[in-house]
Amino acid sequence: MRHAFTMEYWPDAGGYVGRLREVPGVFSQGETLAELEDNIRDAYDLVLSDAAPAPSPAGAESRPIEVEV
Repeated sequence: MRHAFTMEYWPDAGGYVGRLREVPGVFSQGETLAELEDNIRDAYDLVLSDAAPAPSPAGAESRPIEVEV
C-alpha cells in the first residue's frame, strides 16, 4: 500500500536536509533532492520496522483498553 506524505526540506552544507511532516522522527539528508528522497524513504522504512510489535512473551495475555491521545 502506498501513502502520500509531505517532504519538507531545506538547504544545508552543500546539500539538503528533510523530514516527513506527517511522520515524527523521519529525518534525513542528501547531496541532491533525489538522494534526499531516497534517504527519506529509507528512514521511513526504518521507523516502520522499529514500530513493528515485538513478539509476546510466553504466557502473555492481552485485552483492549482505551487511551486518550
